[in-house]
Amino acid sequence: MNILVCVKRVPDTAENEIEVRPDGTDIRREDLVYSVNEWDNYAVEEAIQIAERTGGTVTVATVGDADAEEVVRREMAMGAQQGLMLTDPAFEGSDGRGIAEILKAAVQRGRYDLVLCGAQADDGAGQVGGMLAALLDWPYASLVNRIEVLEGQRLRIGREIEGGNQEMSEIELPCVLSIQTGINEPRYVGIRGIRKVASVEIPALGASELGLDPSRVGRAACRVRKLDYFVPPAGAGAEILQGSPEEIAARLVDLLKAKGGLK
Repeated sequence: MNILVCVKRVPDTAENEIEVRPDGTDIRREDLVYSVNEWDNYAVEEAIQIAERTGGTVTVATVGDADAEEVVRREMAMGAQQGLMLTDPAFEGSDGRGIAEILKAAVQRGRYDLVLCGAQADDGAGQVGGMLAALLDWPYASLVNRIEVLEGQRLRIGREIEGGNQEMSEIELPCVLSIQTGINEPRYVGIRGIRKVASVEIPALGASELGLDPSRVGRAACRVRKLDYFVPPAGAGAEILQGSPEEIAARLVDLLKAKGGLK
């Protein structure tokens, strides 16, 4: 099975204090530490495990500039056999649909059986996986936390749904799946693995190599535009109830009655 995993280079929230620019056009990106999107890391691990069980190859692809190569190499050091850079000045400023158009061209060029994405990316929108599936006219499932390969080009998948419940389904290949964290435990990437892939050539494909019309991607083709970034004003803090357990319980009952929670 040939698997493509879409990965993204994002600011590492554990290593950065994210601040908004005074003009509200973006976050401050000077001196930010970047890493692979957390959800994408689980998707790569799941792809590697599937390939180890059933055979096949794992390719990681990202849409970005030259700086994004570091996350591709990191995932190759993790165990992916191939990397792919989708980079072109025409891609800059693409919205979710534009990114999906670029990935669609890469999928059709590579003839993949399965495409995995992280459940959350795209500045938290989590939209590219579904858009990519729609453009490819492939089956799609989101929030996948279990994958079992069946006979006859089918998968059995588990999805996390409301109320902490689990939904089991069968889906035909080829398909696109958005992977939820917790599906596995991503393996450790050591120095040896990083050195092993340090000199591996990673193909870089632009619009012409992908056979993609530049007018369908980039800032000019955006149908969704970000208008403002801001930090919401701080609300009132929590009220800490003091006293004995009996006094706290009585006070809590009074508050619930006052707010309509009890009659």
